[in-house]
Amino acid sequence: MRALVWNGVNDLAVETVDDPKILNPHDVIVAVTLTTTCGSDLHFIDGYLPGMRAGDVFGHEFMGVVTEVGGEVTQTKVGDRVVVPSFIACNHCWYCDHDMYSLCDTTNPNADLQQTVLGAPTGGIYGYTHPFGGYAGSHAQYVRVPFGDANCFAVPDYVTDEQALFMSDAVPTGYMGADFCDISAGDVVAVWGAGGVGLMAARSALLNGAERVISIDRVPERLALAKKLGAETIDYATTDSVQEALREATGGRGPDSVIDAVGMEGHSFGVQEAYDRAKQLLRLETDRASSLREAILACRKGGVVSVLGVYGLTDKFPMGVVLNKGLTIRSAQQHGQRYVPQFFDYVQQGDLDPSILITHDLPLEEGVRAYDMFKNKTDGCIRVALRP
Repeated sequence: MRALVWNGVNDLAVETVDDPKILNPHDVIVAVTLTTTCGSDLHFIDGYLPGMRAGDVFGHEFMGVVTEVGGEVTQTKVGDRVVVPSFIACNHCWYCDHDMYSLCDTTNPNADLQQTVLGAPTGGIYGYTHPFGGYAGSHAQYVRVPFGDANCFAVPDYVTDEQALFMSDAVPTGYMGADFCDISAGDVVAVWGAGGVGLMAARSALLNGAERVISIDRVPERLALAKKLGAETIDYATTDSVQEALREATGGRGPDSVIDAVGMEGHSFGVQEAYDRAKQLLRLETDRASSLREAILACRKGGVVSVLGVYGLTDKFPMGVVLNKGLTIRSAQQHGQRYVPQFFDYVQQGDLDPSILITHDLPLEEGVRAYDMFKNKTDGCIRVALRP
């Protein structure tokens, strides 16, 4: 089959690789209909996350049609049109029983590679480094889905492929970020980053009852899309002080909760940008955490900081601000299996249309060009839907 593979830092190629096979009686094989670029992929493409090997198929956000099932799969059937959350759950361990699916104790065969860094392993994820399981990813014609009954969600006829695609990762990640905020009527939520996850976090905050949502970014097409989804916007590239703008917008108090949907390759200006880039370039730190720091400073006293961006070892973390302002920090990789079914209802009711994220629709053979556009934000690119 054809697949988009990682061959080294900023070295991608579409190559012919072996087709996946049923390895466990609970496995399912899915013919990938749509898969998409994701900002999380840029972290290992740019060399900031270790653990990729030449020839690895990457990609973790996808939907498709079931073509084969293992002997102990009972609910998922050949021919089902399904969406699959990016983190792999077993649905039987303590964490899955408590709806914390990305923390699954069963699905990471390389748990020892995470143990010393994290203290305990996460669940596995498709196409996202060997410490996260070493699974082949979704930028391919076919993908093996372990524990098919737990991870394949049949897509209703009223949901399009393009809408279902982002229910794999961007929608549940953004929705979880809003869910973490414990939103009450009248709340103001500020979201750093208006990429796919940030846009879905902004829309989700409104769905969860926020009175106002403020999206912060610098890319015009992203800010325009945030407005279309119902958010107010701040262009931090043309604003003297985001902190002051947020205080002014909230009567001097600050947002009730803040969501960081940027992560380790954040962009800023001045001394902070030069410091972070220099240390990251020299591998003295993994993160340019400007958005996270700014979100913590902006949040009102007693508020919630919801962290969705991917981070490693963050330098200059303002713990004193967290302590003295009485902030609550909530974070996780997305627990997609908890949320997916309700997204179908939102689509049917007309409250959510994730397909709005797609700005480019290309064949998988153009995957290298797709990631170049996506990474460099050229041609108005927000997300590329790839068709194997």
